[in-house]
Amino acid sequence: MHKFVTILAGGGGTRFWPLSRQEMPKQLLNISGNDIMLNDTIGRFNGVIPLENTIVVTNSSQAVQLESIMHISVPASNILVEPIARNTAASILYAALFINQKFGDSLMVVSPSDHHITDEDKYKKTLTEACSVAEETDKIVTIGIKPTFPSTGYGYISHSSDTYMTKPCNVYEVAEFVEKPSFIVAEEYLSSGNYLWNSGIFIWKTSVIIDNFIRYLPRLYKSMIPLVDYIDRNHHEDIIRDIYPNLQSTSIDYGILERSDEVVVIPGDFGWNDIGSWDALGAIIPPDEFGNIVKAKHLGIQTRNSIIYGEERLITTIGIDGLIIADTKDALLICSKDRAQDVKDIVVLLKKSGMREYI
Repeated sequence: MHKFVTILAGGGGTRFWPLSRQEMPKQLLNISGNDIMLNDTIGRFNGVIPLENTIVVTNSSQAVQLESIMHISVPASNILVEPIARNTAASILYAALFINQKFGDSLMVVSPSDHHITDEDKYKKTLTEACSVAEETDKIVTIGIKPTFPSTGYGYISHSSDTYMTKPCNVYEVAEFVEKPSFIVAEEYLSSGNYLWNSGIFIWKTSVIIDNFIRYLPRLYKSMIPLVDYIDRNHHEDIIRDIYPNLQSTSIDYGILERSDEVVVIPGDFGWNDIGSWDALGAIIPPDEFGNIVKAKHLGIQTRNSIIYGEERLITTIGIDGLIIADTKDALLICSKDRAQDVKDIVVLLKKSGMREYI
């Protein structure tokens, strides 16, 4: 069976503002100092899925930047451009129909483009096992991450205590997907041993996920059907522009995964981190002796437990603790670390204030 990976690369660039912007979200930035996050993501599938079987779904505001920045050669025909954002369900159905029409029923891995993984060998092993499970069982397979602390920033997957399969790895039936919990609830999840972080990495056959769209999101499926006859034709993009404005906007989690009784999870332990906001930067940049994460020209006095990012200007600090300081050429963010998830609200405020040049 053909194997494909679909990488979702159309984020809005809100929680890493002011570094990330609408046309340059964090997956197109070199945050680690190695390469842009999208190239890192593509490279992690080397040896598991052929490069020519990489599909990237992005949006029109980022497509030009994406093509100019990416140096890993994904075929241009494999870059699927959405004219407007309609959440992850539409993106995934677009890719599934594209793969299914061109290559027939195929194995499809779905991955976000902005994760950081430290143990790539373990990651590839887990991914290979997950592909085997999806091919053998016709299940929707997801990879859950063994939690290392009671995170309130991640969604969780609750699973059964008994294994559904033990070969090629331990596989569990999913009981439910739960939203980001409070700290007290997250502690309960951690102690129970039956909860995993939701990584957003999914594996299935294209036929299986399309059948689930027909069952759980029939309106979205019917709206996308006209696209099938035009895939690989000259007017493919015109049809997409006509279809997308009227599409139902929902996430794959809410639209299908939370409703299907055919979802299984494989626990993963490969140094995963969702670099979703500024306070997650410690997964990439180790803190100094004072607990500071610094990627800037910086001098500090009595500065502790802070995140300091800068591009050109010198940043100096005195007597601060637990702050985020992010300085770019046209905007400065100063934020308490425990409010890192609220940076997206600044972007909303900028829109309301008519200051779109900073978005």
